[in-house]
Amino acid sequence: MKTLLIVTMLLQAMALAALDEKKMQEVDETIQDAINEHKTPGAVLVVGNSAGITYQKAYGHLTYDKDASPTKIDTIFDLASLSKPVGCATSIMILADRGKLSITDPVVKYLPEFGNNGKEKITIEMLLLHRGGLIPDNPMKDFEEGRAKAWQNITNLKPKWEPGTHFAYTDVGFMVLGKVVERVSGQTLDEFAKQNIFVPLRMTDTMYNPPEQWKPRIAPTGKRKEAWMIGEVHDPRSYALGGVAGHAGVFSTAPDLARYCRMVLNAGELDGVRIMSAETLKQMTSRHDLDDTDSEGKKIRPGRGLGFDLTTSYSSARGDRFEPGKTFGHTGYTGTMFWMDPENDCFLIFLTNRVHPDDKADIKGLRRAVATKVAEAILGPGPAAK
Repeated sequence: MKTLLIVTMLLQAMALAALDEKKMQEVDETIQDAINEHKTPGAVLVVGNSAGITYQKAYGHLTYDKDASPTKIDTIFDLASLSKPVGCATSIMILADRGKLSITDPVVKYLPEFGNNGKEKITIEMLLLHRGGLIPDNPMKDFEEGRAKAWQNITNLKPKWEPGTHFAYTDVGFMVLGKVVERVSGQTLDEFAKQNIFVPLRMTDTMYNPPEQWKPRIAPTGKRKEAWMIGEVHDPRSYALGGVAGHAGVFSTAPDLARYCRMVLNAGELDGVRIMSAETLKQMTSRHDLDDTDSEGKKIRPGRGLGFDLTTSYSSARGDRFEPGKTFGHTGYTGTMFWMDPENDCFLIFLTNRVHPDDKADIKGLRRAVATKVAEAILGPGPAAK
């Protein structure tokens, strides 16, 4: 049985290694055109499967300066909202896998101070699915008096929608989930993620608040108080919380993220190290249909995983070839993304720096085009995803 499994994995790796060269050349040209149009100064693309990386390439430079260092495969990016699945949701599911919490429990079981103003019935699962009824972002003034006061302000928020009835993508919900990790584990979120995700997976270039010596390898984002943010989280709320929050704060490289994606495709395990059970991983990545209505009152059914996007208004990064509902991933405000296809055992990671220098570039079309062409290079031509 073990021999058969190894042979199957080798065949899968060989099949994926045979990427359509013409289609990958189109990918390269598409990314280079975006760099020439100043949509991002540089980028890194990695494609792979559960057995390893099958394609990787770096493009452009860290900034638009004429003497800027080139982007490299191991360039470190501010992941922004990729922190949600990689750092926070995975930590929550590890705790659930170990019996330390249940995702169906109300948040107040672990954070009693959260239980007021109509939030008493909000569950951990609702927050993972962005169904807790919380606003997307609370005002920056709520963070002006330090972390303790910021948390108090979050606990005093009132839901905008009845919990469990409406999908609304929210950073606030993941700030709360980060606090759940802290309270249940007895560790800060960054400590727990490091010890239970990053170190076991050998993601050696991944962490919150990277050290000074990493700065030459980090892509600068925007400016804060006239100084470039290099290794300083771009998200203002995460920054106000000390750079560690459930919604943003993780810095990483494409090769490190490839190890994370391989763990997911390997049902929670990589290189003999198990991060969570296969059952819990499946629960995390499976589609949860969220009955809802659009702005015109029409019934819709967006789909999310427990920390991953599947089929929502945020899913354009999936492209037009990966199958909706069976593939999943996430994007980040700074220009980051990954997408995984467990049925075809493949993934892509595309890291850009669209917020440099002025936070004005739009890369939605670029991400969609890259994902579509990469998927076609792997899977061949197919019907457009709806």
